[in-house]
Amino acid sequence: MNENQSGPWEPPGSQWYDGEAGPLVRPYAMTGGRTQPGPTGVRFDLIALVTLDPAAPALDDLALGPEHRTLIELCRTETQSVAELAADADLPVGVVRVLLGDLLELGCVVISRPVPPAHLPDERILREVIEGLRAL
Repeated sequence: MNENQSGPWEPPGSQWYDGEAGPLVRPYAMTGGRTQPGPTGVRFDLIALVTLDPAAPALDDLALGPEHRTLIELCRTETQSVAELAADADLPVGVVRVLLGDLLELGCVVISRPVPPAHLPDERILREVIEGLRAL
């Protein structure tokens, strides 16, 4: 039905949504009703980095939805964080996490996490190394 047609319960010329209404597909429909991402033990923090796997199977061989394909296209040019993917795809973060879980299970993407601050070298040690290099 186009915007000029109306259903039997609507007055002629009315439109039940407008351009600002957002997506017509609800998030639970995009994820098949799932709320948890794929493989257990994998965390999709907002800062987790998503890279397209060079050994990924051909997209034509996979039955992927349009949202999955959008995420793959966004990762094709550069590594992106989960937050960036959600913003660029204009999808809720929860939906992006579930879709990334699917892509991870299919071997399309690789997820890496930045080094947590607790695992970074102590600042004092770094300063001593810099001083030692300057002394050379």
